[in-house]
Amino acid sequence: MSKPQLPQGTRDFNAAVVQRRQYIFDTIRTVFELYGFQPLETPAMENLDTLLGKYGEEGDKLIFKILNNGLDHPSKLEQATEGFQKILAGKSTKDITERALRYDLTIPFARYVAMNHTQLTLPFKRYQIQPVWRADRPQKGRYREFYQCDCDIVGTRSLLNEAELLHIYAQVFSRLGLEVEIQINHRSILAALATCCGGAEYLTAITTAIDKLDKIGLEKVQAELASAGISDTAINLISEYLQIEGTHAEKMQLLGKITKQHALMQAGEQDLNFLHSFAPWPTGISVVTNLTLARGLNYYTGTILEVKALNASMGSIGGGGRYDDLTGLFDVPGIPGVGISFGVDRIYDVLEQLNLFPAAIETGTAVIFFNLGEAESRIAYTAMQKLRNEGVRCEIYPDAIKLDKQFKYADKKSISYAIIIGSEEIQQGVCKVKRLGTGEQQTVQLSQLSASLFR
Repeated sequence: MSKPQLPQGTRDFNAAVVQRRQYIFDTIRTVFELYGFQPLETPAMENLDTLLGKYGEEGDKLIFKILNNGLDHPSKLEQATEGFQKILAGKSTKDITERALRYDLTIPFARYVAMNHTQLTLPFKRYQIQPVWRADRPQKGRYREFYQCDCDIVGTRSLLNEAELLHIYAQVFSRLGLEVEIQINHRSILAALATCCGGAEYLTAITTAIDKLDKIGLEKVQAELASAGISDTAINLISEYLQIEGTHAEKMQLLGKITKQHALMQAGEQDLNFLHSFAPWPTGISVVTNLTLARGLNYYTGTILEVKALNASMGSIGGGGRYDDLTGLFDVPGIPGVGISFGVDRIYDVLEQLNLFPAAIETGTAVIFFNLGEAESRIAYTAMQKLRNEGVRCEIYPDAIKLDKQFKYADKKSISYAIIIGSEEIQQGVCKVKRLGTGEQQTVQLSQLSASLFR
C-alpha cells in the first residue's frame, strides 16, 4: 500500500491551527455583524454554466469541474469517449460534466440574489465564510482549497457602501494588529485608458495584462499586450500610465494629461476623491490610490480594492469592488452591488510570520482528573461534570495506569491542573489539586471544588 498523501494545494489543520484560524474568523464575523451584515451559505458545487464565463479566460481555466456520475456504465462509454475528446480540445460538454466546485463566493451570491430578489429586503447586506477551490499551481500563499470571507451590499449605488467596506477592512486589520495598505482604483479610469488605446474592446486584454504586473514585470506585460493585438503607440501609453507615481492628487493630475481628461477618467476620479475624504484611518492602516490595480475579473464596473500587508512577504490578503450588473448575468438586470473578500489563509500566514497571534487563543484542556481505579474514577467523573457545568475545560484519563504516564500525558497536552482522587481522598471527602507548571499542590474539599480555583 502506498504512503497516504494529501492532494496538492490542500492541508490538514491541527488543534492549534484551527484555534488560530477561528480567531481570525471570529474577528471578521464580529465586524461584519457590527455593520449590519447577515450570514449566508451556498453549496460547495454550482452548475457549470453558473460559473463559466464570469471570471475571464484565465479564471475559467482554474475552475474544478466535477465528472458526471455513471460514466463507467457500458451504455455511457461511447458518449463519454466523445465527451472526453471535446474536453481535451478545451471545450465543455454536459456529457462529461455539468457541475463544478465554486471558484469564489461572489458569483454564487449573485446567483442567490437572482433567484431570490423578489423576497429580499433591499439594500441586502450579507456575509459568507466558506471554502472555495481553484485549480491553480500551489505555492506559498496560494492553495487549491482555501477559505474566503466575503461581505456584499446589493440594491444600492451609494458610494457610502464603499466607504463602509473600507472601514470594515480597517477595523478588522486593526483588531488583528496587522498594518496594511488598502489600495483603490476605478474601472472607469481603466476604461478611459482602454478608450485612449484604441477602444473599449481592449479593456479586458489591458486589465488582464496589468493585473499580472507585480508577478511578471513591465516587460512581460508589454509583451502580453502586444500579443493581444494592441499597437506600439498604445503600449507606450499604457507603460506611461503604469509608471505614474505621487500622492493621489498628483496621480490624478498626471492621469488627466494621459487620458486628456476623458469623461470616464473624471467619473472615476470623482469617486476616488469621495472615498479619500473619509481619512484619517486607524493607526497602521492607510488607503492609497494605485493606478496599476486592475483586478482582472470581468464583472467589476466601479471602485476596485485590494489589501497588502506591510512588513510581510505576501501578495494580496483581500480584495473586491463594485459590480453594477452582476445579477444581469442571470437575466435579472438592474441590481447593483459592491463587496470585499478576506483571504483568511494568507492572513493566517502573515500573522504567523509576524508573530501576531495572541497566546490566549490556543485553548485546550485546563484540568485533568487522574484515574486511580474504577471506584475512584466514578467519584472523579461526578466532580469533573460539576466543573464542566461551570465552564471549566476538563477531561479524565480513561485508563487506570501508572501516574507517571498520566503526568506525561498532561505535560504533552500542556494541561495546567491535575486533580487526584484516591481511596484515601474519598474517605476524607477531599481531592488534591496540583498546578502542573509549578508543582504547587493543595487539598480541597470535594464539595468546595469549583471553577474559581482555576481562574
